[in-house]
Amino acid sequence: MRFFLFTDGASRGNPGPAGAGVILKDEKGQVLMEGSQFLGRMTNNEAEYRALLFGLTKAAAEVQGKTLVVLMDSELVISQLRGIYRMKAAHLRELLVEVKIKEQEFGEVIYKLIPREKNFHADALANEALDKAR
Repeated sequence: MRFFLFTDGASRGNPGPAGAGVILKDEKGQVLMEGSQFLGRMTNNEAEYRALLFGLTKAAAEVQGKTLVVLMDSELVISQLRGIYRMKAAHLRELLVEVKIKEQEFGEVIYKLIPREKNFHADALANEALDKAR
């Protein structure tokens, strides 16, 4: 059985205040978990990685040891995780290492790039976290 984790990080300004939104669904599309979190001040790319880490942590509590399909609209993060893009920024490399460690809690993790419009729910949660922090 596969589970689907939608994540999105948002930064208002680059850097600026940032938030994360995550949703975990089963194969039938049933929402098992959703969450949002204010992340502090960071760049958009940092926010994308932090949102992914937040989502992996929350998903591990629900579906540890299972196959997890991660769906994000960040081409940079997906390409770095797949090894297509080189990692230039040291602070992002540290976050990538954290992600790789978190992946070990699942049977398999598959990363898929999706269009922004298919990630609207996670985006809305990330922006909700930003709005609440104001």
